[in-house]
Amino acid sequence: MKYLLFIFCALSSPLFAEKPRLLFDTDITGDVDDVLALAMCHTLADRGACEFLGLTVSKNNPLTASFVDAQNTFHGRPDLPVGVTRDEKAQHRESKYLRLADSPHYPHDLKRNEDAKDAVELIRELLNAQPDHSVTIISVGIASNMANLLKSPGGVDLVKQKVKALSIMAGAFAFCNRTNYHLEANVINGIGYMQTVADQWPDEVPIVWSGFEIGEALPFPRVVIQRDLDYLPHHLVKEAYLLHSGPEHDRPCWDESSVLWAVYPERGFFGLSEPGRVC
Repeated sequence: MKYLLFIFCALSSPLFAEKPRLLFDTDITGDVDDVLALAMCHTLADRGACEFLGLTVSKNNPLTASFVDAQNTFHGRPDLPVGVTRDEKAQHRESKYLRLADSPHYPHDLKRNEDAKDAVELIRELLNAQPDHSVTIISVGIASNMANLLKSPGGVDLVKQKVKALSIMAGAFAFCNRTNYHLEANVINGIGYMQTVADQWPDEVPIVWSGFEIGEALPFPRVVIQRDLDYLPHHLVKEAYLLHSGPEHDRPCWDESSVLWAVYPERGFFGLSEPGRVC
């Protein structure tokens, strides 16, 4: 069984007691697992398994806001709040699939990053609007938004007050890719941000780290792309997957693992390590 790294002080029943309220933080630009993870958030919200509060983007690309708004609209949530990083030091990344935002097949009304909210501003706004200890943050990219939230005025206290758990895809905690020293992308593409999260995230709020080895063990079945998404003449998730990975690749589900734990922490899909700290 693969184990997620579980960082927390005291596990208490409220972690599992109510429907999760999700805030999804993504670096949706390079890999297509972000697209699949965002589709999971929408689909699980459609099923009533969670409440989807909003999403933020942690990397810089001029098409990010437009693409995520197109995907939100595709999934039936055209007004889902969207925030993008204003941190110029956050990684700039090209993309094989973000150009789908310009396709006439995927209508949406948020056309420019400049028209989206600042990511940290949106996170603070969404957290302040929720009950205490009620929001699960899923962070599946570089940690620029999480780090800048902690460094914002009163940010650590806001996290202590409003956040129930952080489910984060980052790092590598076991032998993988034939090495025990795998340089996982979400860390090395913004190591200072990830160090801030590891060092300054309040001990009172649990963190579950899903390492590279977890997603590697969860290949997304290509048959879904090949056979199951033809119920629409144009399917954004299918087109993004094909542009990124092609039809003959089972892409590892790194980001999806963090969504799955965040929504269903009680179901035992993953084992959990003993409590510890990432340094």
